[in-house]
Amino acid sequence: MEILWFLIALGLLVAAFSPYMRRRRGGSLRLVAPGSPDAADPENYGFARQEHLDIRVPGPDEDLMEALDAVQRTGRWQAASQLLAGTPKEGELRWQRVQAFGGAAALELVAEPGVGARWLKAWRLEAEKDAGGAQVHAELLVQQAWRHSGGVGSTDHRIILEEAREACRKAALLAPGDPVPFITELAVARALGYSEAEFDALWAKVIDVAPAHMGAHLAALHYWCEKWHGSREKADAFAHAAAARAPRGSLLAALPLFAVYEHVPDVVLTNYWRGAVVTRAVEGALYAVHTARQDDPVLAHVRHMLLSFLVPMERWAEAMEQIRHIDGCVGALPWSVSADPAAQYAVFRALAVAGYEANGGSPATLPH
Repeated sequence: MEILWFLIALGLLVAAFSPYMRRRRGGSLRLVAPGSPDAADPENYGFARQEHLDIRVPGPDEDLMEALDAVQRTGRWQAASQLLAGTPKEGELRWQRVQAFGGAAALELVAEPGVGARWLKAWRLEAEKDAGGAQVHAELLVQQAWRHSGGVGSTDHRIILEEAREACRKAALLAPGDPVPFITELAVARALGYSEAEFDALWAKVIDVAPAHMGAHLAALHYWCEKWHGSREKADAFAHAAAARAPRGSLLAALPLFAVYEHVPDVVLTNYWRGAVVTRAVEGALYAVHTARQDDPVLAHVRHMLLSFLVPMERWAEAMEQIRHIDGCVGALPWSVSADPAAQYAVFRALAVAGYEANGGSPATLPH
């Protein structure tokens, strides 16, 4: 989804002037002179500088970063294989790590066409039956198709997706009971335009092994959105059905917020953000965040999405609470669809800090 028009304009303003925003009596914001002691500054809260924000992952994963550094530095795949072999197929973490390795390989191939990602090529050649390598290869193909194939509808796009579909199916055979290959194929299904019956058959395979997998539901939600093969009503029904059957502690209660995000109108009136649809979705996501395990790998995804809604809703304290937990890593929606994810996140963060201080907040009042 393209970022909202009024937030683009506001974002450009804040990007230029956010270091000079300060509180004003009455809770509104205004600009102050550069260097003013009253200026709002995210660094006063210990937040990361924009240039230090990590766009690869939604939240910290030290084991992943160490393995990724090892394979890229040495060109050897073993560290990645060992990490995935030790990551349970149940839960969300394996899906995120496969995505990260596949994304890293895709970026290497962009930087060095034809010669990048040598470690993945060696992995597939030297350990053809390694389930982790097969899953990363399938994810790489999907990311190549979306990012670097000439665009949706091009011949290259379809050729790569057909190859990705076959790679997903081979990966599934190597790891029975692992939902990751099926989740990866959900992106293929959306792009190749599976019929609803075909998509339902694939979805049945996913929920058979991982009925409460948030990552799988996020991937499936795209198919049912208006801009792909569904509608606003179908996406909303899918999201609310998943939220309704979610056990306590599941982040599926936040899925309706992602459905709202996918259907925000191009032209947004101010009262949209305080309307019943947005408010209910945000409250559901906040409930999910408060009841989820704090080590849930998808929690950061939900907090990033919440931040993008809480800022235009002017719920500054709650926005700052999300930043407190996620700052440093921005590899998640909605920032990841931007040409510069770090800059887009920094705009919202600056607005949150300025709004928080305009209403009496300070580094001393923000919980740690």
